[in-house]
Amino acid sequence: MKRNAIALASSRGARSKMSKAEWTARVDLAAAYRIGAIFGWSNLIYNHVTLRVPGEPNHFLVKVNDLMFEEVTASSLAKLDLDGKPVGEDQNVNVTGFNIHTAVLRARPDVNAVYHVHTDAGTAMSAHKKGLLPMSQASMQFYNRLAYHDYEGLSDDEGERERIARAMGGKKAMIMRNHGLLTCGESIGRALVLMKYLVTSCETQLRLEATGADIILPPPEMCEHAARQWETFDPINADAEWRALVRLADRHDPSFRN
Repeated sequence: MKRNAIALASSRGARSKMSKAEWTARVDLAAAYRIGAIFGWSNLIYNHVTLRVPGEPNHFLVKVNDLMFEEVTASSLAKLDLDGKPVGEDQNVNVTGFNIHTAVLRARPDVNAVYHVHTDAGTAMSAHKKGLLPMSQASMQFYNRLAYHDYEGLSDDEGERERIARAMGGKKAMIMRNHGLLTCGESIGRALVLMKYLVTSCETQLRLEATGADIILPPPEMCEHAARQWETFDPINADAEWRALVRLADRHDPSFRN
């Protein structure tokens, strides 16, 4: 009880120092981390989700280095500029994490959120020579819309930012070869929902391939048709899916709002 009271007091103090828009963004980003934990996407203290600060296009929010996804709260998030330098108080931030994210945030003013994870299925798919196949309804949305970036080590080289951005182009999802998955979007909700579909698509393909059964792939024109249907479907439904996921996070543990 005492710990909860201290956390609540701390969150109120932090909230009083920032705009309402930034605090709302912090709550949303903390929820995105907690939802990732519920889905089993956390990887010890690694992997990151970032969100641009509303009204401050050159600043973004990210979790501090020593927290797991399930521990993130709105007030615990760090605020960085696009060079990865802390804004305000110095905080312990994973250099590798922000290098990948700033690559996208710098190059894509249309993007406000980036989600990056190393799930088992995503990492396995990242080493799959054929890549993700259009073999399930969920995976159809990535048909000719999925970027790939070759492995360059731990992504601590600033020069890699440009190569990541070039590989990403105007797409919203990427498989980082021998590494993991990355999605982005206009909002944190859309980046998260897209990641959910990408992870599910990887899992489905790997499970089917493990059976040794022949895989039926629709003809290219049907895959393209389905991908365009997804493009119409996503803006309407992703926001509703996001709201449902936030309710899920609240049911599990609403402390992310602190």
